[in-house]
Amino acid sequence: MIEARHLRVLRAVASTGSFSAAGRELGCTQPAVSQQMKALESSVGTPLLVRTGREMRLTQAGEALVRHAAGIIAGLTAAEEEVAAIAGLRAGRVRLVSFPSGSSTLVPTALAALRAAHPGTRVFLEEAEPPKSVELLREGDCDVALAFRYEGAAGAEEWDDLVVRPLLTDRLVALVPEGHRLARTEGSVAIGELARESWIAGCPRCRGQLVEVCEEAGFLPRIDFATDDYPAVVGLVGAGLGVAVLPQLAVESVRPRGVRTVALEPAVRREIVALTLPDLAQVPAVTATLDELARAGAHQPAAR
Repeated sequence: MIEARHLRVLRAVASTGSFSAAGRELGCTQPAVSQQMKALESSVGTPLLVRTGREMRLTQAGEALVRHAAGIIAGLTAAEEEVAAIAGLRAGRVRLVSFPSGSSTLVPTALAALRAAHPGTRVFLEEAEPPKSVELLREGDCDVALAFRYEGAAGAEEWDDLVVRPLLTDRLVALVPEGHRLARTEGSVAIGELARESWIAGCPRCRGQLVEVCEEAGFLPRIDFATDDYPAVVGLVGAGLGVAVLPQLAVESVRPRGVRTVALEPAVRREIVALTLPDLAQVPAVTATLDELARAGAHQPAAR
């Protein structure tokens, strides 16, 4: 196998005309140069140099190898510099997938801090709800995925093969119109008090969690509207068309008008995390992104 260090020595011998002169140029001894040339000739299986008097001359094979050596060494040097830049966070790329309420709350804060600290690192953002975001991570289509899971839900082992960075615990709250009988409630209310209401449901996973929580309270919610768009949920509630249950982080991602939030008992919480693959966790740009997401999560009102 041809090694880059051997090519550098060959170029030095070709330009200086002798092993001793090449050694002085490279900062090594004449025997070391001779040994590396023997190793290179052994790798290619043919002589590369012939001695003519006191100088060394390239054979035809040696001339061909020197011709290619310049491009090979230049390419390796460029690769080394690029890798060093990535390792030093002077460059780098992170593909981030987030669910919508995370994209409008956690992500902007985290990426602004990342850009300020490491302006050479670029982040590409795509939106997807779990479990789709987790699938994209496992399939190699992203480097970091924001995801969530509800406390006590089945499938806690679904992330066992991933690196999990906890960001915050988000509590579900009820949304009611401003004129609703519970709008001025101090403290928490039992979800059963909303059993006879019309409901506006959110994303499919949140919708499933809503039905499960209501069933545990002894009723099945009458869902009149369902939408993945959180501002639409808030707008429908504000128009008096029903009540809803949303994660606190989702409420903070919109400007709620005409609605009131009410704490629920028993408390229903979801764990919000950033996920990556074990090998990717060693990449400096990915590590920096995870760190900034964790800081952003710690400063969210929902976390407090």
